[in-house]
Amino acid sequence: MSSDGSMRYITISGFGGPEVMSVATGPRPKPGPNDVLVKVSAAGVNRPDVAQRQGSYPPPPGASPVLGLEVAGKVVAMGEEVEGVEIGARVCGLANGGGYAEYCLLPAGQVLPVPEGMDDVSAAAIPETFFTVWANLFRMAGLKAGQDVLIHGGSSGIGTTAIQLAKAFGARVFTTAGTAEKCDACVALGATVAVNYRERDFVEAVKAATEGRGVDIILDMVGAAYFQRNLSALARDGCLSMIAFLSGSKAEDVNLAPIMVKRLKVTGSTMRPRTDAEKKAVRDDLAEKVWPMLAEGRVRPLIDRVFAFEEAAEAHRRMEAGDHIGKIVLTFD
Repeated sequence: MSSDGSMRYITISGFGGPEVMSVATGPRPKPGPNDVLVKVSAAGVNRPDVAQRQGSYPPPPGASPVLGLEVAGKVVAMGEEVEGVEIGARVCGLANGGGYAEYCLLPAGQVLPVPEGMDDVSAAAIPETFFTVWANLFRMAGLKAGQDVLIHGGSSGIGTTAIQLAKAFGARVFTTAGTAEKCDACVALGATVAVNYRERDFVEAVKAATEGRGVDIILDMVGAAYFQRNLSALARDGCLSMIAFLSGSKAEDVNLAPIMVKRLKVTGSTMRPRTDAEKKAVRDDLAEKVWPMLAEGRVRPLIDRVFAFEEAAEAHRRMEAGDHIGKIVLTFD
């Protein structure tokens, strides 16, 4: 890392495939009044990074155009209004952008200490999925102990996080995945039923395991292709929480009657456009209710593969191939 105020980061030459990514050099960002500057040790790779590279998920106004939404490392500078953070502290946090770089700015309200006993690779794999799962599954959908929840994409970063958190807070977990290996991994993390969607209809599996009642909550990242079946799989007064549209966002020939007949709720959100205050509220919840679980090892990020910073394009290829189980992480010198 340069001592002249510059840094290396991943740039994209234009929207497209992983080949548009390359290493560039530019000035380090300077913290504003409420920012924390982190010397990055590791950065998580997430599906929104792929979408941004492809041109379908632009950064919000004022955010860094550099890819990357979560990092871990050491605090090297901060704004004059930041409280509760010390220079040299090991932290991880949710970035509004700029994570694929040697230095990254984090809003102070999105910074958390690295959980006790955890390395930076694991810490960098936490923020994006834990913030997203907590905001959607717990704060918006209201998951409670004793409920049944169906988590699609159980072997993904979001899925492996959601399975563990739902189980830890007393829910019974159902999930879907595309191979026997992925289903086995989901069960090992705490799922009661893991459905290989290539071999069995998840609606049938859920109804069989719940005596026809269905599940209370569904966390869905598939979108259009699953919308009708999700409505069928929900119990009366159930909630469908949508966080991505991997199969598209426009569902055709959908019968909406189950929403009225079963008094269903359909909700959803993305994390990036939320205000700093909204993200801080999620951060505060995680610090109080989830960070002790991480320190105790009751929940943990599942790491699929670690790539060197310079191999960011290969990391994206790994994600797009869909073979990963858990999180993909970039590391820096």
